[in-house]
Amino acid sequence: MQALKTQTTRTEYLEFDASSPEKHEFYDGQIFAMSGGTFNHSTIGLNIATTLRTQLRGKPCQPMNSDMRVHTPSGLDTYPDISVFCGEPELSDKDRTLHNPVVIIEVLSPTTRSYDRGDKFWHYRSIPTLQDYLLIDSESIYVEHHQRQKRDEWLLHEYRNLENTLTLNTLGLTLALSMFYEDARFDANH
Repeated sequence: MQALKTQTTRTEYLEFDASSPEKHEFYDGQIFAMSGGTFNHSTIGLNIATTLRTQLRGKPCQPMNSDMRVHTPSGLDTYPDISVFCGEPELSDKDRTLHNPVVIIEVLSPTTRSYDRGDKFWHYRSIPTLQDYLLIDSESIYVEHHQRQKRDEWLLHEYRNLENTLTLNTLGLTLALSMFYEDARFDANH
């Protein structure tokens, strides 16, 4: 990714991001534009957000969509596709930044796949409240579920079948992969 601005303070980033119609990431004095998604990316993200909202209604946890910025202790400010917090949200920056997600979900696209699995996950792991990190492929049936075991220990489960279910113990939910991919379109032209 190419930085739009360098040598920027976090305060300058927050002002820039608030005045822009697009979303931006910030790390180490640099501002990066975030790209838009495909039909499948949007469909999958909406499916998950809707299902989580429905299943968590009346419970102490709440999902947020990609409009909620997350700040990591390692210094990254970004907009995950979905984040979930439990209890009271820890917010800053005029309620625009969440600090205590317990679940983060990213829908993978060809341009972000490596980043979401690598550097971004490294930053997310610095969030002490984070317990589950899901990566959901938008071009094939494939989900990676990273589950925190201890402070610096994560367990990976991979799912490749629509009949599979995964459990988010943190939220007390079991989710079907078929729900993630409902109405997604897979053909030779993706």
